[in-house]
Amino acid sequence: MWEDNYRHKGLRKLLIKKISQKGISDTNVLKVMELIPRHLFLENVFVEQSYQDIAFPIGEGQTISQPFTVGFQSQLLQIQKGDKVLEVGTGSGYQACVLIGLGAKLYTIERNKILHEKSKFTLNKLGYQATFICGDGSLGLDKYAPYQKIIVTAGAPVVPPKLIEQLALGGILVIPVGNEKSQTMLKITKDFNGNIQQQQYENFRFVPLIGADGWNK
Repeated sequence: MWEDNYRHKGLRKLLIKKISQKGISDTNVLKVMELIPRHLFLENVFVEQSYQDIAFPIGEGQTISQPFTVGFQSQLLQIQKGDKVLEVGTGSGYQACVLIGLGAKLYTIERNKILHEKSKFTLNKLGYQATFICGDGSLGLDKYAPYQKIIVTAGAPVVPPKLIEQLALGGILVIPVGNEKSQTMLKITKDFNGNIQQQQYENFRFVPLIGADGWNK
């Protein structure tokens, strides 16, 4: 049932207030997240859970990220309208909608074919346009590189070298790196001379990035 009623919008407003109080300060990110009907990315019976600040299972051993985490990664990216953005790990497609809402020209890659097809259907139904690829996101997507921004929505053991290569000069890569239980959020920037700088932020917990340059399972 593709409905977004006053109750849903009220729950969303409360959620946005909560993540704002927790430290999401980018007003564009908050505005975009308030517009997206997050309950449509979960089964119909989970409306209440969809507007809590929690991660939630979406099947295939994957989760829809906690709203605070989505906001945190999104504001670190500093997306400008028209930026070419690579998202590694489409998952439910919710983060993709936030990126598109911020003005990204989005390329999103998902290794799980079921989630790839499901998220593609959901975004098309909601009117969000992106290029969807089913494949190994740990290797990036060389065909459309370079990218002004790259976001990884799964925990990596190291920063995949292909993602650094595919990052444009002046670009930003946001990726959680660590072990399979906890990762540190990294913001990696490539200056206009090709030099790499790295900033570390707080710890998060993501599902593992599976692939040739991720957790090889």
